[in-house]
Amino acid sequence: MLQTTKKKDVQVVIIAEDTKVLRSRTWDRLKFEVEYSLQKGTTANSYLIQAEKTVVIDPPGESFTTNYLESLQIRLDWHRLDYVILGHFNANRGATLKALLTVAPQVTFVCSNPAALTLKDYFKDEELKIKIVKGEDTLDLGGGHQLQFITTPTPKWPDGLMTYDPQTQILFTDKFFGAHVCGDQVADEGWSVYSEDRRFYYDCLHAAQAKQALSTLEKISQLTVKFYAPGHGPMVRYGMMELTSLYRKWSQEQSSRDLNVALLYASAYGNTATVAQAIARGLTKAGVAVESINCEVATSEEIKEVVEKCDGFIVGSPTLGGHAPTQIQTALGIVLNTVSKDKLAGVFGSFGWSGEAIDFLESRLKDAGYKLGFEPIRVKFKPDDVMIQTCKETGIDFAQALIKSKKLRAPKPSGGGSGSDRTAQAVGRVVGSLCVMSAKRENVTSAMLASWVSQATFNPPGITIAVAKDRALESLTHTGDKFVLNILAEGKQLRKHFQKSFAPGEDRFAGVETKEANNGCPVLTGALAYLECKVANRMECGDHWLVYAVVENGQVLNDGVTAVHFRKSGSHY
Repeated sequence: MLQTTKKKDVQVVIIAEDTKVLRSRTWDRLKFEVEYSLQKGTTANSYLIQAEKTVVIDPPGESFTTNYLESLQIRLDWHRLDYVILGHFNANRGATLKALLTVAPQVTFVCSNPAALTLKDYFKDEELKIKIVKGEDTLDLGGGHQLQFITTPTPKWPDGLMTYDPQTQILFTDKFFGAHVCGDQVADEGWSVYSEDRRFYYDCLHAAQAKQALSTLEKISQLTVKFYAPGHGPMVRYGMMELTSLYRKWSQEQSSRDLNVALLYASAYGNTATVAQAIARGLTKAGVAVESINCEVATSEEIKEVVEKCDGFIVGSPTLGGHAPTQIQTALGIVLNTVSKDKLAGVFGSFGWSGEAIDFLESRLKDAGYKLGFEPIRVKFKPDDVMIQTCKETGIDFAQALIKSKKLRAPKPSGGGSGSDRTAQAVGRVVGSLCVMSAKRENVTSAMLASWVSQATFNPPGITIAVAKDRALESLTHTGDKFVLNILAEGKQLRKHFQKSFAPGEDRFAGVETKEANNGCPVLTGALAYLECKVANRMECGDHWLVYAVVENGQVLNDGVTAVHFRKSGSHY
């Protein structure tokens, strides 16, 4: 991961005729949301078009307010700022807009109708100039800049709006096609270096709203676009065709999963939505599709349509005045009247003081006869990185329970052994040394038993490890992450400890003697040897990620013979 002491700044670059990007940059992790967990920093991209009329697109959140306005002031006369276009609106962005209004009170906000409602509520009694746009509307800035608008509502951003400038053929995409990575590079020359970051961004933000992502791709497919100008990361120019194709491929894969979980939530201050996002990340990692439903904007018909076809459901709520919001109570009523009692359920929520809404949901579902797939998740105030990891692990466990249930219900094949059985037996004859992989990133620590391990290179010394997509530790194995490979000796004590199932958030090392390696990860003192490794690359391979890591240090700890994992079949561990 990127380590730096650089301060926040604003990078300003001309990207087309009359058009600049103002990239508010931070090299540190911006928030605890799962989308920022690779800790490579981010850029909050805002755009300035100065023609006969002047417009700012997507001012950043309050973390960048001061630097951003200082940089903007150098480049325009406040009295000549006509419009501010909002790809979405939230309270975090509201702080910057308030500061902007003090110097440019004449500004007209251009946004979708859902954004206008939230904007008015945020500013309450203040008089605002708002232009609500729909898909067929345009905004003439002069000089050929006849801006067009594409509404892109999703559960997370029901007010989503893209802006297209036919003069420059730039599509300003806000929350689509971004990446949380900070650097000096403005566009994506050598675009493949961003592939991992862009995939991670998609998985965190869009995998749980794949249906809406496909709808957005269809809407923009007829536009002639030179490049995407997203809200985060580099401009998407050189890898635009590839990334567009991948968004479609990933979204189609998510939409065609065999199992589907309905994730219903409301979020007063964004904390419940953050928890929902982390749970969704775990579900999708484990190969289960998610239909996210923001109950604050979804209709009763939309909720009913989703829960009728779900294989399981999870409901999340904030606690407001000691109660669940009306929208959640309405959604719960639809669930109780629609979803069969054999469907697995889950409950989560955030609160400031008491959390009665979580108790309410739990009791109503249990009284109705539903089985809960996990103990209700209760988050006081904002979730931290440890809680985010726990929520992801909870989503993984919930998905695995659904998959197991489906396998148990599936009819047993009849007849003798097949060719695939014989192939599986042959693959099972491949053996590997038995190891425990331990990893740590800031406050999050995890471990897993691994046997698909092999030396890969002499110079530099390197190894490969296959990590299943649904393993909790997988999220700590991205490029730049560090881990320790503990090579086990023959014997069952350590092996038995790490073979057991761990509850979400449970300490994998409780009761095991460890010490800290130079890279900060746990070393099992009872292991035969250990290697300190840094992830250099990874490749997606079916249901696993193949991780290539360079060995930076190593030591033999004890005498003995390396434990080897023998299997009868190559179809399971």
